[in-house]
Amino acid sequence: MSAHPSAVIAGLYRYPVKGLTPEPLQRVPLRVGQTLPADRRYAIENGPSGFDPEAPVWRPKTAYLMLMRNERLAGFQTRFDDATNVLTISRDGAVVAKGDLESAQGRADIEGFFASHFADELRGPPKLLSGGGYNFTDLARKVVSIINLASVAEIEKLVGAAVHPLRFRANIYVTGWPAWHEGSLLGETLRIGSARLKVVKTTTRCAAINVDPDTAARDLDIPPALMRQRGNNECGIYAEVIEAGNIAIGDALAAEQPSLV
Repeated sequence: MSAHPSAVIAGLYRYPVKGLTPEPLQRVPLRVGQTLPADRRYAIENGPSGFDPEAPVWRPKTAYLMLMRNERLAGFQTRFDDATNVLTISRDGAVVAKGDLESAQGRADIEGFFASHFADELRGPPKLLSGGGYNFTDLARKVVSIINLASVAEIEKLVGAAVHPLRFRANIYVTGWPAWHEGSLLGETLRIGSARLKVVKTTTRCAAINVDPDTAARDLDIPPALMRQRGNNECGIYAEVIEAGNIAIGDALAAEQPSLV
């Protein structure tokens, strides 16, 4: 019997603008050494950070508007259209801002929205950032994030409350693994659909997961609960694409068995 049971993809998501609404996907192509297409393609700079789009260098997430400190972001629903590069921001079903993120006017429109709605949380003028093929991920390397839904269920027991899985802002949500099994996969190679990914790191959790993605309320205190009960504040894993392929809802994930040759 394999030490690493297989799992199945239950959810796929990308986050076109760091800190804003996740977008569900049915299927997605993965490329070697890349994130999901358009994942964290943009970010809202929270005052001058020195980011140079011509020579992008990784910056910590504190350089941008993000849920760890700016939970009100979750109160707005956003949608990014790949064909037009238009970001639409809505609240309670009404469009409150819209702009082409690849045009000067469109970026100015989006920046104006954040300048007026997040004035008390800004360290300087907000700026819509992009850097060609750069991704504004929490790690300096380009990875795909994976959450085990059985681990989320265990967290619900720890905190005594329902925990929306999208609090964890992962790309791939899986069922079939026992709770916390993902931590044993560090260094393993996963076959997912027709792609292969190498697990490179466990995911350390910050206060962003305390924010309910539906209500924008900071209503739980999950990292300390994890630390008390498990001795760490980790939940989830990061994996690097090492062989291109397509993945889709319902695809199996399985750790490759070592060769006997």
